[in-house]
Amino acid sequence: MVWGIGLALYEDAVMDPRLGRFVNNNLAEYHIPVNADVPEIEALWVDEVDTHVNPLGVKGIGEIGITGAAAAINSAVFHATGKRVGDYPITLDKLL
Repeated sequence: MVWGIGLALYEDAVMDPRLGRFVNNNLAEYHIPVNADVPEIEALWVDEVDTHVNPLGVKGIGEIGITGAAAAINSAVFHATGKRVGDYPITLDKLL
């Protein structure tokens, strides 16, 4: 869930067109969400055992869960501001 917030609002790999290298290739310059950026999140469990998936009967969605998060955040921003942003991350300068 936090990855979806990062994808929509923070993460932006900036490439130098002359050299073809990323200019923000470290965590000091590549922004990701931290604890203060993320609201309280409640994770729910589905009470189902499926031994065909693995011996423990546990299912995980992993990265599949972030596919709709950025679109949902973009829709929320659109409904709040009336402006649809076409590329990520959604930043204030793109809204103005």
